[in-house]
Amino acid sequence: MRYILILWASPLLIFWGWFGLSFYDINFGYVMLTRRVHDLVFQLYGQMLGIDPQTIPALVAKACIFDTLIVLAIFAFRRRRQMGAWLRMRRERYLGTVSSPRA
Repeated sequence: MRYILILWASPLLIFWGWFGLSFYDINFGYVMLTRRVHDLVFQLYGQMLGIDPQTIPALVAKACIFDTLIVLAIFAFRRRRQMGAWLRMRRERYLGTVSSPRA
């Protein structure tokens, strides 16, 4: 699961890091981090997709949120027993030692 999280998070960090630095033109001397390259990249993607280039970051953000929800659902499914035990422990601590309603 660790490798899946790394393979999921790495492209997100690279893209959003580039996006933030190039959007605000914080280039540290690198051409790829300039605002001109930022605008050119989204202009090219907009032409290829046939949509307004200003809508692309919002579409990418929605896709990242959807992918994040899928990865978190997989993680929760794999850890469901541990999470259930943790929730039962928290409930018992909050309510005191009350027997289960099925008993």
